[in-house]
Amino acid sequence: MARWSTGGHNLSIVKFLISVLICVILFIPTSSALIVDASEKWNETYLVEGGRSLLVEELSATWCESCAEIDPYLMEVADSHGSRIAMVTYHPSDGVDAFQPLAAKHRIERLSITHPGIGSTPTFIVDGGQQRIGPQSWPDVQKDILSKEVTNLKPSRLSFEISKNNNETFTASIKSFSDYDNGVNKSQLTFMLVKHSLAVPEEFDNPGGKYRDRVVHGLVECNLQNNSITYSSGFLYSNIDDNSCQSGFSVTSELEDEFSVLLLHEKVYQNLSSEEPSSTYGVVEFAFRNLESDESWDNLLIILIGFTAIGFLWIYYEKKNK
Repeated sequence: MARWSTGGHNLSIVKFLISVLICVILFIPTSSALIVDASEKWNETYLVEGGRSLLVEELSATWCESCAEIDPYLMEVADSHGSRIAMVTYHPSDGVDAFQPLAAKHRIERLSITHPGIGSTPTFIVDGGQQRIGPQSWPDVQKDILSKEVTNLKPSRLSFEISKNNNETFTASIKSFSDYDNGVNKSQLTFMLVKHSLAVPEEFDNPGGKYRDRVVHGLVECNLQNNSITYSSGFLYSNIDDNSCQSGFSVTSELEDEFSVLLLHEKVYQNLSSEEPSSTYGVVEFAFRNLESDESWDNLLIILIGFTAIGFLWIYYEKKNK
């Protein structure tokens, strides 16, 4: 009878944990991204607003065999999470990679401050968290995403407009910004340009498919303390109207077949440290690309991850009480 009673107690605890987890998941506010199918015509100005999306950074290379194996899967994962994550990939300036954009080099240098020794491919970092190295680390990446979503309670609020200037260029302009005391005087707003379905030139070593996805190509940083552009690469040009990053920051780029533009609120380069968290304060994304899967799977996927976590809690609790 005692063992039956203990089992009932265990079951009650697990039921309670499941109920709490589902409530937390279901009441997480919707994240901030606008995804437009690239098969549709773009004839309007879009307003993208929010801030809650999580930045998932990947270090990859076109010559990396394990990266090539997981890359097609990651395209589907990014779509299944929909607006909850903004997944980007940095390709190194190593003389071998097919892309080697300067913007990615800058971001890798930034990560090397907060994550000393970074360099293995593939490596994944969720919102400035722990390095997850290799394709086998993906379950840990999923766990990190769930954990960050639950704790990301007060992100900065961001919004920008994006519009076509003609059939060759587009402009993204910040519309509003509120920081919730997330270090406005020691932080920056960053526009990031990401290219999708980017073809790998035939002359480069390529163990994978013809295309790579989520390739970071452009970057412009605007320092909120002095309202100045501190870094720019990959965009046609950038501008600050009225001497204000918060209301006059804009970037212009060539129009791509498939691309994303991200607006980040994050620490300035000079304030980064390996001893302090480097999570972003807010992220919002506009994506113009072909969709691999329906965004409606977002909640289901996260709930499934949650139940997996509960399973581990059950196993731990059972072992502890034996």
